[in-house]
Amino acid sequence: QVQLVESGGGLVQAGGSLRLSCAASKNIFSFGAMAWYRQPPGKQRDLVASITISGVTNYADSVKGRFTISRDNAKNTVYLQMNSLKPEDTAVYWCAADPKVYGGSILGGIWGQGTQVTVSS
Repeated sequence: QVQLVESGGGLVQAGGSLRLSCAASKNIFSFGAMAWYRQPPGKQRDLVASITISGVTNYADSVKGRFTISRDNAKNTVYLQMNSLKPEDTAVYWCAADPKVYGGSILGGIWGQGTQVTVSS
């Protein structure tokens, strides 16, 4: 079974930066897409950013211009560089491979354990 392990979360002040990493236990080329999701307190889990096997990226409107998703195929790792962080970015962040989500509910895919990101004002 493939495992995804996130790291890099923590507490940061507004305007600061964090880089999340997602290390996969197998070749990420075996997945059509990798993605980052987040769930703020009391809200549903939503897509933050995704990247396909060909490198096509997609971002939530709320993070465009501030977050960058990338992948290092040699290291089987996906990154999420988060700049200009805002308090509303506070959430648990998950890495996912070939995720299937509907209405905030997970329908499929492989998911990591999640990492907390807290942005103080």
